[in-house]
Amino acid sequence: MTSLFSLSPRYRLDDASWLQGIDPARNYWILVNGDVEAEENTVAIPGLTVSSVSEFKQAIRKFRALQPSEQMKLERVDRSATIHCVNSNCYALEIENVIARVWHLFDQETLESLLMTAHPDWQCASKDIDLGRQLLMRSFAKPLVA
Repeated sequence: MTSLFSLSPRYRLDDASWLQGIDPARNYWILVNGDVEAEENTVAIPGLTVSSVSEFKQAIRKFRALQPSEQMKLERVDRSATIHCVNSNCYALEIENVIARVWHLFDQETLESLLMTAHPDWQCASKDIDLGRQLLMRSFAKPLVA
């Protein structure tokens, strides 16, 4: 059975205006739907983190082996995300938002490029260090007890 090509809009590398940066903790900072006008729509999506090169290779192989309707969990201490293989070149990165679950669609090349930042030797750009500070400041703004 052949899978149909998904026509859903998704984040792609050839139009990276949606990507704000990747902070040292491997959070992917994106403008939701690439909306440059509304910077309050910037979200930090938890990315892949590993402790060794072998764990990194295993995670990349697992991602590349995903088939439609399969998923891969990105476990973090503070929060997690799930990669869903929607179709052959369409992946959804599901995160738990304050209100509901949100899916961000990516093509394979783009999501794989983001996952490559999990390599232990990867270093973020100097301009992206401030993104990590912003995430820390956001956490200070939240109440300790809900």
